[in-house]
This record gives sequence, C-alpha cells and structure tokens, in this order.
Amino acid sequence: MTTVQIVNTWEQEIQDNIESNFSPESLPLLHQKFKREGFIKIPEVMPRKIRQLMKEEALRLLDLHAERRDLKLATTANTPRKMSVVTSETIAENSEFVNTIYRSKSLIEFLEKLAGEPFLACPSKDEEFLITRHEKSGDTHGWHWGDYRFALIWILETPPIEYGGMLQCVPHTVWDKSNPRIHEYLCENFIRTYGFVSGDIYLLKSDTTLHRTVPLNRDATRIIINMTWGCLDDEKRTLKDNDRWWAEKEVEAGVYS
Repeated sequence: MTTVQIVNTWEQEIQDNIESNFSPESLPLLHQKFKREGFIKIPEVMPRKIRQLMKEEALRLLDLHAERRDLKLATTANTPRKMSVVTSETIAENSEFVNTIYRSKSLIEFLEKLAGEPFLACPSKDEEFLITRHEKSGDTHGWHWGDYRFALIWILETPPIEYGGMLQCVPHTVWDKSNPRIHEYLCENFIRTYGFVSGDIYLLKSDTTLHRTVPLNRDATRIIINMTWGCLDDEKRTLKDNDRWWAEKEVEAGVYS
C-alpha cells in the first residue's frame, strides 16, 4: 500500500466506526453532557486497531525520546508536574501516524458536534501533542488548565484505580495566571473524579476545566497522548508567560528542587 492508500484506509475506518457507534439522535445528549461537565468519555470514537497502533507508537516514541520533568509551576499555584514526556515537535517530526489521526476530517467533524463549535489546529506547535508517562510513586500532573480549549486524551495504559491516576475536574472555572485561586475553586465547587481503563479516550474542555491526575501511590505505568485543538477565540490570544514546562526542561515559572 502507498502512504496515501494507508491514510485513506484509516480515515474510512474512523468514519465507519463513528457511524456505527454514534447515532445522530445520541449527539444532542452527548453535547449537553460535555457542555455541563467539560468532559466526556468516548472510547468508541476510535476502532480498537487504531487505539492499539497509537499505544505502540507512543511506546516507540517514549523509548527513543522520553525526557523527565519534575517541578512545581508558579502559574498554577505551585502544583506539581512529575512525569516523563515526549514533546510536541518531536512527535510531529517522528510520527506520520499521529499527525494523520490528529488531522482526520471524520474525527474533527464528530468532535465539533460534541463541542458545538469549530475546532482549529492548535495555534502553538509546541502544544499540538504531548505524550506523558507516569511511572513512579508520586507521579502526577497537578491541578491546571490548558492554554487552548480542546484536548482529546488517549488513555493508552493505566493501572487499577487503587493505584491512583484518575482524572479530577472542576468545570466552568477560569485561569488567571497571576492569581490562579486554585484552592478557592476546590473549596467552593464539587470535584468530579473519573476512573479509566486502558484504551479509554475522553474529550476535555481544557481551558475552563480545572483538572489534575491523582498522584500514583506506588510505582506503576500510566501513559497518555494528548491532542490539542484551539477555538475561534484562541486566534486572538497571545501567550506571554514562560511556563511551557512540557516543551522545555526549565522555564521561568518552574520551581525546581
């Protein structure tokens, strides 16, 4: 098969899979759930074969390019980042497969129906993708928001929930990097907690949903790939703070021990 034939095959498989798993009648209810919670679990959006290929690709990239991060971030009230990562530019340069799935027309059109607004390719190349691996006791992605609106998270591997690694969310919140007020939000709002199994996928309204992964309480493996899209509002935004910890080993907003 040529590259074009392979890409077309993946696209057709995604389209057929979405049509067989989501009826037009189900979409308004899914949209309302996403609007209410800023989160929706949709593992059926991808065929099992593509989910397995994505895991294999992530493992390959981690073996070749993983970098460790261990810091606290001032712009999120010194919440921790403890994990290994593969950066966006590295993924973009080394994985035709990830690039192709990210740009799937069938996938994007379906996600737009869930969200109720257009998806734009991520305005910042260093945020299009991120692979993360939690592997040590205490590893976590602490409380934070995303710079851009939408994140599709593939749970490629995760331990049982008694090990930690669940997602916690507080929707309908706002990120002020100079005064994040995270503890106030946690005191004043209900915190939703979501557990996962390997192979799950979820869509997150990342810019207005305060969220974190529960720290691992023992050594275990949790691997995800994050795909990020912007919205029309994001076209006008300029990011000023030097807090892009995933893209650089050290940043001005990082607190390093």
